[in-house]
Amino acid sequence: MAALTNTVLDGALNVLTSNGDRIDLCSSEPTTYSGISSVSLGNKTSLSIGSPADRSGGGREVTVAAITSSATGSITGTGTATHYAISNGSDTLYATGSLSASQAVTSGNTFTLAAFTIAIPDPA
Repeated sequence: MAALTNTVLDGALNVLTSNGDRIDLCSSEPTTYSGISSVSLGNKTSLSIGSPADRSGGGREVTVAAITSSATGSITGTGTATHYAISNGSDTLYATGSLSASQAVTSGNTFTLAAFTIAIPDPA
């Protein structure tokens, strides 16, 4: 049976925690850092991502802190946000995923986002 220790899983998640400081709301899921610019509808910098912890069902996870009304993100395009992209804001895409619900957004507005987790399950 294949196995990876928590140290290995945490190493991957720590790259995200240490370097992922920008989240973009996107109209589709980008696959590269340069692809973010063509689908981004807005962003928030100074993103807070917690330390790796046990994941229910096995594996490890980090929690991306909520973006609240006291520190909103900026909407820079009009469309429907369906995905997020976490990057370092300069040259590396670290994580993408679907939003829990799509949201119509309008340029010039702000956004909030509930906290969510990014996980690496144990190998099957």
